[in-house]
Amino acid sequence: MIKEIVVCLVIIVSIFTLDSKTQSYTQKSVEESTTKLEKLRENLIAEEKDQEELLKSAEDIYNSWMEFHDILAYYIEHDELEKVETDIVALKGSIEVEEYEIAVSELDKSIFMLEHIQDKYKFNLDNIF
Repeated sequence: MIKEIVVCLVIIVSIFTLDSKTQSYTQKSVEESTTKLEKLRENLIAEEKDQEELLKSAEDIYNSWMEFHDILAYYIEHDELEKVETDIVALKGSIEVEEYEIAVSELDKSIFMLEHIQDKYKFNLDNIF
């Protein structure tokens, strides 16, 4: 009887520990990506736009997202991650053809999806039941 209780406690502690680690990594990746996207948004809305700087910033966002994607894919639905990746690629494409209004729209969709991922996988009673 005591063995079963100890095993159950170890499993429960492991679940909470791993959930804490995944939550902190998800939060870190979402916050870092959102910060970069918001800086890019400011540059896209600015009167004077430097095309090369915008492209470099978009490429940096894409590369950092792909690094996060590799680890997030272990515990988050791939469809959710692919939506963010698709929006970032569309953002890059819009910047390349100098369609800045469309780029801002894609950027906003990316931020929304990132926040959705963070909220969806947050450990709270709403997500348990």
